[in-house]
Amino acid sequence: MSLFRTKAINADTEAHHGLHRVLGATDLVFMGIGAIIGAGIFVLTGQAAIQAGPAIVVSFAISGLACAFSALSYAELAAAIGGCGSAYGYAYAGLGEFVAWIIGWDLILEYGVATAAVSIGWSGYVNSALAAVGMPLPASLLNGPIDGGIINLPAVLIILVLGLLLAAGVRTSARFNAAMVFVKLLAIGVFIAVAAFHVHPENWHPFFARGWTGMMHGAALIFFAYIGFDAVSTAAEETRNPRRDLPIGIIVSLAVCTAIYMAVAGLLTGIVPFRTLTGASPVADAMLHIGQRWVAAVISAGAIAGLTTVMLVLYYGLTRIFLAMSRDGLLPPVFSAVHARRGTPVRVILASGVFMAAVAGFTPIGDVAELVNIGTLAAFVMVCTGVIVLRRTRPDLPRPFRTPWSPLLPLLGIAFCLYLMFSLPLVTWLRFVIWMALGLTVYFSYSRQHSALAVET
Repeated sequence: MSLFRTKAINADTEAHHGLHRVLGATDLVFMGIGAIIGAGIFVLTGQAAIQAGPAIVVSFAISGLACAFSALSYAELAAAIGGCGSAYGYAYAGLGEFVAWIIGWDLILEYGVATAAVSIGWSGYVNSALAAVGMPLPASLLNGPIDGGIINLPAVLIILVLGLLLAAGVRTSARFNAAMVFVKLLAIGVFIAVAAFHVHPENWHPFFARGWTGMMHGAALIFFAYIGFDAVSTAAEETRNPRRDLPIGIIVSLAVCTAIYMAVAGLLTGIVPFRTLTGASPVADAMLHIGQRWVAAVISAGAIAGLTTVMLVLYYGLTRIFLAMSRDGLLPPVFSAVHARRGTPVRVILASGVFMAAVAGFTPIGDVAELVNIGTLAAFVMVCTGVIVLRRTRPDLPRPFRTPWSPLLPLLGIAFCLYLMFSLPLVTWLRFVIWMALGLTVYFSYSRQHSALAVET
């Protein structure tokens, strides 16, 4: 039964470990928008549109709905349990250590590989901007060996730079994120204003060009665009009033971003045929296709800013997951060290940055994105399950925010996420199984014996 031993609820909140409480509700909303709006619009929209056709708008709605169910569950657990471990910490308090390890291992996959995937798209937009001024980078420095190049150098460099920013402190990172969010929302506004006058309705016919299967495959792929909202919950220990502010940050940011996604996807497939959206920077390419070079330049600038915030927040979330798991003894103690003056886990920031830079430099974006999705969906299933279980096992637990219509909405979250998981291709499942097998090896060879709960008993 040691596999299902649980730690005390609110243990992380009660034991402050050197992180600075400096974030408010507005910071968390901007953090959520910063993490969510980026890859979904600026990078993966093209790939998803090829899968779904004009029905990508519905794909966005389906993924957004699945996220909404999970987001409500996240909000309840974030307000009731807290801690920087996000879903990992919630599972440890309610479902047991083994389930918590599986979720934590999933979250490492989600945040770590997602940051690398977004950096690949960031690299494409940077090169588009350089090409616009006559200084494009050679293809060998924009692609890894699998795609015929040497290394994706811009993707590697941006991850390393963001690592330095995160090491400087969470307040500095939050201010930088807010500034970049403003820039990308401005760029999206310009796109919507211009694209609205260049729509050709015939591009939307047939609307369900790829059928139900294509639309759902598009929804499963585009789910990557929404993963940022759960990163907000990793900021619990650095939030001044987490019980009130975390639900606001999670729910508001998801609602705003879903509306923006659907509007952009509809306009994008209306101004150009969806089959032409094959590049790494589909929104800017669409503007070039209709002769709007200055808008393409604005979009590229907004995309660069937007993708930067996505990487920043996901990178931040990864380091806090490592920190939480290390505190509990499931990962080596070197990852739980917090810098006394800066209040940041500098060692884990640097170590994870090197790993993500390697993935970004040598991995194709399509393979990476689908691998992230399946790990994220699995974690969301566990979060929704956690709400149902804790309502039964701990009905007395104070819940500043309660998921409405429970257990119906958590069950719908589980059903939607499982459906999207099974819409992913077999090769993605095989990679996921390999990742989980590696995680189980680490758990049974190290984590189970070194767990803080094992030491206590």
